Amino acid sequence: MAAGDKVTQRGHVQFGDELLIGPGTPYRWRSLTGWEELPALDSGSVNRADGHGSYPGHLLAQARTITLDDMVVRAPSGTIGAAVRALNTATAPGDDEQPLVAWIDERGPLLAYARVVRRAIPVGKGYALGTVTGAAIQWEASDPRRYALVEQQAETRLPMPEPGLNWHVDPGPEALTYPLAFGTPGSTGTVTATNDGDAPSHPLVRFRGPVELPSITNLRTGAVLEYDIALAADDELLVDTAAGTVTLNRTASRLYTATARSVPEPLFTLAPGAASLTFRAAPGSSDPRAACSLRWRSAYW
Repeated sequence: MAAGDKVTQRGHVQFGDELLIGPGTPYRWRSLTGWEELPALDSGSVNRADGHGSYPGHLLAQARTITLDDMVVRAPSGTIGAAVRALNTATAPGDDEQPLVAWIDERGPLLAYARVVRRAIPVGKGYALGTVTGAAIQWEASDPRRYALVEQQAETRLPMPEPGLNWHVDPGPEALTYPLAFGTPGSTGTVTATNDGDAPSHPLVRFRGPVELPSITNLRTGAVLEYDIALAADDELLVDTAAGTVTLNRTASRLYTATARSVPEPLFTLAPGAASLTFRAAPGSSDPRAACSLRWRSAYW
């Protein structure tokens, strides 16, 4: 199931595939903290030894903590236990993060990946009447960025020349006719990726053969991913820049094939805005079946 497939209106919060909180459900909430706040930052700044202030360093965001406070669970008195059990089941502790989608305003829903770290369901006088007040759920997202629900994708092939103008050099009755036809344009080997958010996004890069020494260059930043490998027609090299992995045909690691020109995979990101990227290969490797595709989501702090 797609992340956030149950989210249909403002006020909806969905965790995993099944738990939906908000209008039209037994679970309501009044406060969502940690969603719009900037996560805590680790600073790489170093104090100056001979003057005031410091040398500015990189700022790296810590994990994001998200809390739904002042929740109300309401159901008929005979089924309040089932409603609480469903909430407990959906928020059970687990090692794997799940999609957490929240729609709070006209900007639409955003997605994070998180796991439950705390849950409180007070049992008071209203419980017997089918009402629980003051409940809360807290998640921790190891990736503090929030993402657009819609995943974008783009694909390009190696640069190919266009046929050009036929000058009819052989004797015959042909002549130039206007407008002139230069043939179908060939591939430029360039693709544009747009990140509509305000945080860098890690793309998923896929090279398909036949191709030798495939590479992709972000012309905006100059970052390059290049691998000294020959891919057959049915081969696929998958580069997960967020995880820092390079996998051949989804089974064997080929991280060691990165060339000296290649940046560490986690450093290959799409900054906010539009970026042009070029797909290239070794000289003489120009099979029109070779392709490079990207998948990414716009990312937000």
